[in-house]
Amino acid sequence: MEIPAINLKAIVLVHWLLTVWGCMAWLPPSYAWGNFTMLGVGVWAIAHRDSIDAVVMFLLGMVVSVMTDIIHFGIFYPTAEALVDRRDTFRFSVGMAILSLLLKPVSCFFVYQMYRERGGEYNVNFGFPTVTRNRDAYQSIDQQDQSPSAAANPFNQGEGKPARSY
Repeated sequence: MEIPAINLKAIVLVHWLLTVWGCMAWLPPSYAWGNFTMLGVGVWAIAHRDSIDAVVMFLLGMVVSVMTDIIHFGIFYPTAEALVDRRDTFRFSVGMAILSLLLKPVSCFFVYQMYRERGGEYNVNFGFPTVTRNRDAYQSIDQQDQSPSAAANPFNQGEGKPARSY
């Protein structure tokens, strides 16, 4: 089964529209700033078709915005529901914000596919030691091709040279 190609422009446009509609009635400016910043990075990814960095930043922005959206909904929904006088607008705004949140994991999947198409690899190194299967630099301890004097003198000090004193 082949994954359908979704245009990055369509992803950015859909999320922009849902974010605008989600901000109509109840969400704070921090929701708008976070999502529109992420969409701005998406526009950067559209403009630079060969840039892997732009797609990675857009993907990470989408993942982070999923978490911040959940936090915004949890904090601001209960207080906004009691204070709203335009019930229909509030419900529409909530529905669009939740729809945007539900579409973000699907969008992340398609953006990750675009990342792979642009030549990106999932090589994240946090500085921890890793185990690799590359045996090119492997040297057997059973090799006997070293001279006996080199084996007897492991610190490679010359025979006639005095030891350094520090």
